[in-house]
Formats: sequence, C-alpha cells, structure tokens
Amino acid sequence: MLPRPTIEAFDAWLEERSLRFEAVVIGDSALGLLGITDRQTRDVDVLHPELPDEVALAARAFAAHMRDKGVALADDWLNNGPMQVAGVLPEGWQLRLQVAFDGQLLKLLTLGRADLLKTKLFALCDCGTDLGDCLALAPAADELEHAEPWVKDQDANPLWPDHVQATLDDLRRRLGHGV
Repeated sequence: MLPRPTIEAFDAWLEERSLRFEAVVIGDSALGLLGITDRQTRDVDVLHPELPDEVALAARAFAAHMRDKGVALADDWLNNGPMQVAGVLPEGWQLRLQVAFDGQLLKLLTLGRADLLKTKLFALCDCGTDLGDCLALAPAADELEHAEPWVKDQDANPLWPDHVQATLDDLRRRLGHGV
C-alpha cells in the first residue's frame, strides 16, 4: 500500500484542504518513492521538519478515512520518529537532497544517495536489518569504502569498528566486490 498510492491520495487530501507540506523523508518509504524497492511499509518517516499541527491532524483524519475504505493505516503513519538522525548525518546533508515525490501540495525530498546509503548501512550494522535495502541500493565498492568510516564513528563501543568491518565485508561479498 505505501508509499506511492497512499502518498498520491494524501496529496489529493491535502489539496482539498489547501494544506501545503514539504518534508525530508528517510527509510523504507523513501526507497519506495525512489523506485529502489517495492517492499510494503507501514509508515513515512519524516526527518525534517517537525510535522505542523494542521498536517499531523490531516494525516490522522486521512488515516481514519482510509480505514473506513478498508485500508489499514495507523494514525501515526506520517511521523517524526527519525528526527534525531538529523543530528548525526554527515555535514552538508541538506545540500544533497533529492526529490522523492512532487505532488500538487505535497513535496517529499530524501537524502542524497551517499547519505541514504550511510543510514541504511548503519541500520544493517546496528540492528541486523536493512540487508535487502543495502543490496537493492547496490553500492559500488568505492561507495562502501567512502561510507565505512562514517558508520564506524556512529558507536563508541570498542567492538563496533570490527563489527562494522565484518558486516560490510559480508555485504561486499554478497555484492560481488570480493574481500
């Protein structure tokens, strides 16, 4: 269901209410909007800005409307869950944004490829999730090499750098980059 059809319907919902919203989204919905993955996701993670009250209310009303039509959509489907990530992203990330969706009154941007890859590699190393997303992004060997120092800097645990190295080496093998 998410992201494109729901996003298009929400854009129309906002248009009916004359509400304009532009945001930076990350995560699975961003990859879906970019056409990198087609996996279903339950929410849209807004990195920036904080959802204005009128947009948050419109999103909840939209979710109720969709549920009335038989579509399972949680009230918090549009959320600011990942806002803290903005504080650890590589410097200048705001300058490397790309358009993920450009509707009538809804415009969603996402991180540039290198920054988006870093967030997915961190999730892979930190939680053991996002392997499919990392494979779908199909990073070149030099992209992984460039991202690795940033991922290693994201945790102070003395075992973290070795864990990152092993995880990325496994990814390199899966991608056919050798190790």
